[in-house]
Amino acid sequence: MRNLLTDIEGLRVGHAHDTALASGVTAIIIDADNVASAVTRGGAPGSRDTTLLEPEMTAQGVNAVVLSGGSLFGLDAAGGVCNYLRGTGAGLRIGPVNIPIAVQAITFDLINGGNKDWGRKPPYWDLGWQAAERATDGDFALGTVGGGYGTTTVTLKGGVGSASMVTASGFRVAAIAVVNSVGTATIGNGPHFWAASVEVGNEFGGLGMPAHLSPSDLALRMKGGRQPATTIGLVATDAILTKPQAKRLAIMADDGLARAVRPAHAPMDGDTVFAVATQRKPLTDPLPDITEIGMAAGDCLARAIARGVYEATALPFHGAIPSWRDRFGKT
Repeated sequence: MRNLLTDIEGLRVGHAHDTALASGVTAIIIDADNVASAVTRGGAPGSRDTTLLEPEMTAQGVNAVVLSGGSLFGLDAAGGVCNYLRGTGAGLRIGPVNIPIAVQAITFDLINGGNKDWGRKPPYWDLGWQAAERATDGDFALGTVGGGYGTTTVTLKGGVGSASMVTASGFRVAAIAVVNSVGTATIGNGPHFWAASVEVGNEFGGLGMPAHLSPSDLALRMKGGRQPATTIGLVATDAILTKPQAKRLAIMADDGLARAVRPAHAPMDGDTVFAVATQRKPLTDPLPDITEIGMAAGDCLARAIARGVYEATALPFHGAIPSWRDRFGKT
């Protein structure tokens, strides 16, 4: 187990970003047969083809999940991913053509100091292609990479995080997150993460919770004005699930987002969580098994969010928001 999304067999992860642009794309390529769903609880989401994932819709699985910066301009990234996959023969076969299904959610990273004057064509289609082309089923980078390259929280640099575990019943569960929250992943002005109660080992510092939470720690901290901000992610399991069960998995996993970020699901964020089941291991008793898998998915997503902030490095611009390690040092 690598403590990464790629601990789920049949999933590959690739990153692409542009340092001058200060934005990028993370593509999760799903080679395994799968069932997928999603939940969106943020008040201002940006997404592509997420309606396909509702339980009553015909499509059961997807070929890719794309997590991108760029706000609405970043939605071009799924086009690049789809066209790369088309060349590999992936997708729904209709007559002589194959049509890959790539769903996507985006974050707002347009005012982070990077050069967004891209002229006639935003670069996200090409970044999507590159991310898909680079996808690996092994180790992949965390922090200031891919879709998390330009992301921030209100107090610290955001980034890409991932985590995994095996449940007591033997199901593998994993998550990946791109953290660009309207609020904060850490408590007050200190180094402790809201997700500390589910940390495994020292994966994001091993500091635990503070001995006491003051009123100041619990006070609202959020990005100013009407600036949109979003945490997006994917949870996956090797369990055999139906599409309604995958929807329930996404709902339960989303609780992990709410445990790791304060506040979550705000009017100007687009918090979205995808869920994918790769149909490898049958359920023994569906109701308790799904409950266990869903709880594990929430824990993994919370841990992934904290790791995304913990592993991030600050952008190389004057006035850029500091990273966790800039402020608190590496532990």
